[in-house]
Amino acid sequence: MPITTCIFDAYGTLFDVAAAARTAANEPGREAFRAHWPAIAEHWRLKQLKYTWLRAITGDHTDFWTVTRDGLDWALEAEGLADDTDLRERLLQLYWELEAYPEVPAMLHALKDNGMNTAILSNGSPDMLDGAVKSAGIGDVLDDVLSVESVGVFKPHASVYDLVGDRFGCAKSEVLFVSSNGWDAAAAAGFGFTTAWVNRAGAPMDRLPATPGHVLTDLTGIPELAR
Repeated sequence: MPITTCIFDAYGTLFDVAAAARTAANEPGREAFRAHWPAIAEHWRLKQLKYTWLRAITGDHTDFWTVTRDGLDWALEAEGLADDTDLRERLLQLYWELEAYPEVPAMLHALKDNGMNTAILSNGSPDMLDGAVKSAGIGDVLDDVLSVESVGVFKPHASVYDLVGDRFGCAKSEVLFVSSNGWDAAAAAGFGFTTAWVNRAGAPMDRLPATPGHVLTDLTGIPELAR
């Protein structure tokens, strides 16, 4: 079957998760933070993801905002900045205003011009995703924003990927799933989706039972893959 539905992970795929720390580092009065922001951004993202996996395994689900705050607290302590409450609050505020990658609007418009269904499928909580979509100005080129909160478990649980068929009534073979997380793209491939891994960092392929069908360096090639 041809592709009818293009589904995107949100954080790290459409939205730049390093933008919060990078923006804060360039603000007046935060000169001392500039040496720390790359490490903060890396630790924050890694812990955020690890906490979702651990909570999925243990069945102790919480919303994505909680693991986002917990990940930041770990990162700040690791860099000796746990006492900087003003910085913490600013970073959390900026996470609601993450920048979309520059190619995102044109890519989504191209998909809609080609008659595709488009949606986000994310670990993010509905209010976080709503804030990010509005901040990026891409709501008019998305048919829906699907959150794991409707099933109460984080990716890569199969019930999360089931949300796509439930919403769009499409077969798995009609779905192109796009993620910047190799593990997410691999899990979606194992589920039965056609998948594209957006490997911006040039990372090695994850050693998992399934592998993504396509590997891209950014999102500009997605409309061509979906034809």
